[in-house]
This record gives sequence, structure tokens and C-alpha cells, in this order.
Amino acid sequence: MNSMATEGYPLVSIITVNFNQPQVTEELLISLRKISYPTVEILVVDNGSSKDCQHLKSLYPEVHFISSPVNLGFAGGNNLALKQAKGEYILLLNNDTEVAPDFLEPMISLFNKVPGLGIVSPLLIYHDSDIVQYAGAISINYLTGRGKKIGHRKIINQAFEKAYPTELGHGAAMLFPKHLLKEIGYLPEEYFLYYEEHDWCEACKRAGYKVYFQGLSRVYHKESVSVGKANPMKTYYMNRNRLLFIDRNARGLQKIIAKLFYLFVAFPKNLVKHTLAGEKEHSRALLKAAGWNIKRHFLSNRNPKPNNTIFKATEV
Repeated sequence: MNSMATEGYPLVSIITVNFNQPQVTEELLISLRKISYPTVEILVVDNGSSKDCQHLKSLYPEVHFISSPVNLGFAGGNNLALKQAKGEYILLLNNDTEVAPDFLEPMISLFNKVPGLGIVSPLLIYHDSDIVQYAGAISINYLTGRGKKIGHRKIINQAFEKAYPTELGHGAAMLFPKHLLKEIGYLPEEYFLYYEEHDWCEACKRAGYKVYFQGLSRVYHKESVSVGKANPMKTYYMNRNRLLFIDRNARGLQKIIAKLFYLFVAFPKNLVKHTLAGEKEHSRALLKAAGWNIKRHFLSNRNPKPNNTIFKATEV
């Protein structure tokens, strides 16, 4: 792979983060070796892994490996590489993905066709299937704290094989011009895991940029390889960051209503559900999530810049 920009093919920095998944990361690197786009650099962040990917260095000399002694989370790990990326465009790509050989060209071409374009995400397909995971998304509902994926769990069809505006990109694969970092900043590390890409998309739109879906680009996603579908850690961060997202993005009465709904409807409902199911670890995760937000609220009232290092990957 050529890491020097050539005419018509601006350099793209492809960034992925590894946490204790060297085999999964290698499967992505094998996939990236087959792409048709000629000018890329690949940066792999080993994010405080106990199972590091050092052995991959000799197998993939074209890849730039960056090591962090601690787990910095999704945003922090990506931000390490963002500060070293040389590309005119940057692609954040989950390590639990594999790509179609021609996936980059349609996304890059959109930036020449759509004025004010900030972020593009491709068609995400569940790995080893023809089932759609993401074909665009509707904005986060502040009451539920969730967005809605377009095309989710539908069979691939022509309706999804085109480009169109969307409210939210997908954190598993997001392409953007490097200059966007100067205008809206790096990924917000306070989230650590989940919601940070949604927050970043909202910041992108507030800055006047558009978010697009490109259905001609295909990425295959092995969803929830890193955390798992029923992991208490996921319960913790999804609930903790739901309130954090509301606090950072909702305004005025909307923010007040959303917080009250979560605290007095959604939170008790989920707590009762996990308790009745005998899922004590999930119940504790919910309580810790609420406690973190309460602590953050009082810290931010004293100091407008709360210490974002008070959370760790091992909190749950």
C-alpha cells in the first residue's frame, strides 16, 4: 500500500483500536491488504491490552503500531492515532470489521459531490450474512436515549445501495476530512465507551457540516465482539453515557424533561427488570451509572472542567 497521496487519490489514514483481540485485528488487516484504494496509511492502537499485538509488527510492516500502557477507551484510543495521522481524510474503523475491496472510493467521491460534507459512514452488514446492521440513522431521542438505525436487520436491497443524508454516522466506520478536527475537536473522551460518536456527529452538525450514508461502500461488522451483548460493563456505559449525552447535547426544558424521564421512569424500570431476573451484576451496573452522573453533576457545579480520568475500564 502506498502511503503517499497521488493525483485523484488523497491520502486516507485508517485508524483502528485493538483491545485484547489480536486475531480479530489481524483479520481486519488481511482485509485491508486487499483494498483497491491506492493511497492509505494504517494505524493500529494497542489500547492497554494484556494480549498485545506486538507479533503483528513483523507480519504487517506497512502498519504503524501505537501502544498505550492503559486502556483509554474508544475515544481515547482513537485520539492517540488521530494526533499522528497524516492523511487528508481519516477513517475510524472498528477492529471487528472486514471491508469490501472497493469500499473507500465511493465514500471519498462524496466529498467532491456534496458541499459541506463532514462525516460519511458506509453500509454496515452483519458479518457472514446479507443482513443490514446500519443504513443511516435517525437522531437520538432524548427521552429514550437511543437513535433508530435505518434498514436494521433487513435483507440488503437496492434501497440501501445509494448515498443520502443521515442524522448519525456509525462509530464502527466513519470517514471525515482531517480539518474537521480543528473545528470540532477530538472525540470526547469522557464517554470512554459508547455514545461518543453520536456526540461527535452532533458537534459536526452544529458546526454546519452534513452527515451522510454511502450505501455503495460495504463494511462487514462482527458486532459486540469486544464487550458482548449481555455484559454488565455494557449495561454500565450505555446507561451512564445516556445521561451524559443528554447533559452535553439537550438544551433547556428538553434537557430537564429527558433527565426526569430517565431518573423516574427508565432507570427504575430497568432496575426492576434486572432485579426480578436475578441479574445482580446488571443491577449494580445501573446503580453505578446513576451514581457516576450524580457525582459528575456536583463536580461540574464546583468546577466547569471535571476530571475525566475518574473512570476506568474496570469500573463495573
